[in-house]
Amino acid sequence: MNKTIKVGISDLNIARSPDVLVTFALGSCVGICLYDQTTKIAGLSHIMLPTSEQGKNDRPYCYADKALEILVQRMVAAGASRRRLTAKIAGGARMFSNFKGGNLSNIGQRNVAAVKAELGRLGIPIIADDTGKDYGRTVYFNAENGQMLVKSANRGEWVF
Repeated sequence: MNKTIKVGISDLNIARSPDVLVTFALGSCVGICLYDQTTKIAGLSHIMLPTSEQGKNDRPYCYADKALEILVQRMVAAGASRRRLTAKIAGGARMFSNFKGGNLSNIGQRNVAAVKAELGRLGIPIIADDTGKDYGRTVYFNAENGQMLVKSANRGEWVF
C-alpha cells in the first residue's frame, strides 16, 4: 500500500516505490523532482529562493543551491545512483506582476534559473519542465514510475 509524503515550503524529502511525494503552493517557488529509475527512489524539494547568499544559512532547504545538494546526498545514502538521477521541475510562476521592478517581480524566473544552473552543476539532466506562466501549481511525484502530476486550480492537471 502506498503512502503520500507531504513536502512543505522550504522542505525536501525522499520516497521509495510505491509511495508518492506531494508539494502544494508552488507559485514563484520551484518544485524539483529527482528520480533514479533503477532503484525507484524519488526525491522532491520545494525551494523558495535562488541562492543562500540572499539570506540566512540556517534554512538550507529554502535555497536552490543548498537544497539540491542535500537532496542528492539523501537519495544516494538511500541507494540511488547519482549518475542515474534525472530531474523534472515545476513552478517559478510570475505571481507578483503588480510589483514593478524590485526583487519580487521576477523571483520565479530567478528561482528557475538557479535550479537549472544547480542541476547543470550537479550533472543532472532535466527531462521535463513546467515553469513560468502566472499561476500556482501542486505537484505529485510518483516513486513507482517517476511521473510528475501537476495540478492547477482552474487550469486542470497534466502528467510529465
